[in-house]
Amino acid sequence: MFNRDNWKEIFETIQKNKLRTFLSGFTVALGILIFVVLYGFGNGLKNTFNEFFGNDATNVLYLFPGRTSEPYLGYKANRRIEFDNSDLKDIKENFAMFLDYVTPQISRGALAKYGEESDNYSIRAAAPSIQEAEKVILMEGRFINQSDIDNKTKNIVIGRLVKKDLFQGKPALGEFIDLGGSSYRVVGVFQDDGGDREERIIYMSYTTRQRLDKATDKVDQIIVGFKPAIGYEGAMALEKSLSTYFREKKYISPKDPNGMYIRNVTDQLKQNQQFAGVLQIIISFFCVGTLIAGIIGISNIMVFVVKERTKEIGIRKALGATPKSVIGTILLESIFITTISGFIGMMIGVGILTGLGDTLKDYFITDPYIDMGIAIASTIMLIIFGGIAGYIPAKRAADIKPIVALRDE
Repeated sequence: MFNRDNWKEIFETIQKNKLRTFLSGFTVALGILIFVVLYGFGNGLKNTFNEFFGNDATNVLYLFPGRTSEPYLGYKANRRIEFDNSDLKDIKENFAMFLDYVTPQISRGALAKYGEESDNYSIRAAAPSIQEAEKVILMEGRFINQSDIDNKTKNIVIGRLVKKDLFQGKPALGEFIDLGGSSYRVVGVFQDDGGDREERIIYMSYTTRQRLDKATDKVDQIIVGFKPAIGYEGAMALEKSLSTYFREKKYISPKDPNGMYIRNVTDQLKQNQQFAGVLQIIISFFCVGTLIAGIIGISNIMVFVVKERTKEIGIRKALGATPKSVIGTILLESIFITTISGFIGMMIGVGILTGLGDTLKDYFITDPYIDMGIAIASTIMLIIFGGIAGYIPAKRAADIKPIVALRDE
């Protein structure tokens, strides 16, 4: 129940003991501020991991040919392994029940010219399903399609920044770009959340690229998109099956780590999520430790405060004050200071996280944040323990007989 005299006394006590009040409040505010910032940094780390893997599809296996390091079945070591169009067909036929799509990829670089503008860009030759694997977002026109594959057309899809560099704000669709001495028609413009590098890429049909490479059927790598429904265990089993199949087909020793490589994005994602989770747990321990340190600081200060007011408590009791009223006054002061300081520290911490944004991206912390429910709950917890920290010494002092309290030095 609101008691005006109690509040007047509390504010007078605070006014007379500014340093003590500041130290109490500072301990609380600093504890909750550090908790909020550390917890936000933990979430920022998780954001970085999610962003890194979120720019491309995660239900994907990347198959890379290598060079053997062991002799096998009469074949010498240091043999170069190559993938070709027959490998694409074999994957589609033998693993159809697991697949969403299969696309080869051939990577080259070329000087692109349009009018007086020119620059060097990465060229990716692939099938239409590369759009799904790379999460390419069309802005204008269309992507390469099956007709481009079948007819080996000289159609290309350019990144947003390629258009910006070469066309300087002019329309790009239907225009022709010189790539390495050959003319190609722009049929689409795309954007990619992966960043500027991904938007300075040009896509074309892989069959067109193979025709340019002296009518070869070789591919640099194979991208296998599997059905998400098979889950993590299914992805691991598919990786093992593909490895076994190609090692048998290409005569690579099962023990040779260099003959071919498979990058399983799902496995990498899970491992990195687990790593991020461990980091978050470690940071949470530091956060809890910070709160505990704050609680201990409050307890020490409240013990000192009550000790300092022992004579005052003795006089109050001698004048007829009940232990309950003595405890209530001290407890109310403790909770008041803790509440105000705690919420000030919390708001400063949230403000710091909001202001940081992506400025710490170079340190793998992206858009750090804390859920307001967690921030408020931790502040309330600190307030509760602040009240307990004030109650325990106040209860002890209130139980002391007035004559003993008045003799306290």
